[in-house]
Amino acid sequence: MYIVGVLAIFFVWLAVLSLLLYNTRRHYLSLVSHTGKQKINEIMDLLVEHDKKLQAESEKIKKELNQVIENSKYYFQKLGLVRYSAFGRSGGNEQSFVLALLDKEDNGIVINFIYAHDGVHIYTKRAKNGKGEEYQLSEEETRAIAASK
Repeated sequence: MYIVGVLAIFFVWLAVLSLLLYNTRRHYLSLVSHTGKQKINEIMDLLVEHDKKLQAESEKIKKELNQVIENSKYYFQKLGLVRYSAFGRSGGNEQSFVLALLDKEDNGIVINFIYAHDGVHIYTKRAKNGKGEEYQLSEEETRAIAASK
């Protein structure tokens, strides 16, 4: 009776080991069939090579993104628009306007469109740090810069 008990435990142990071995072999064959390689070290080499390529590509993308972020400081990021009456007439005749196009640090251009009876006159001024660079800004131009924030 003692021998039958030992043999039963032995067969149960053998069945558990066979099941584990079967699952491990099935998993290994699944890996091999997807990669076309026959040895696990070839599969690992393939994975390491693929990882190196992904890391190199990721570094390239990071550098390009940092360059875009650095360049974006100089893009127009703020827009200010102020309508006004150029000749001080009342009655809501605000056909003239000022357009301020500025970057992050309030550098850019201010375009003044003045409507008159003989046509539209357009003037531009450069702005640096929110102030006129070469010429003094008018009240409307200053308001347009303030409105761009």
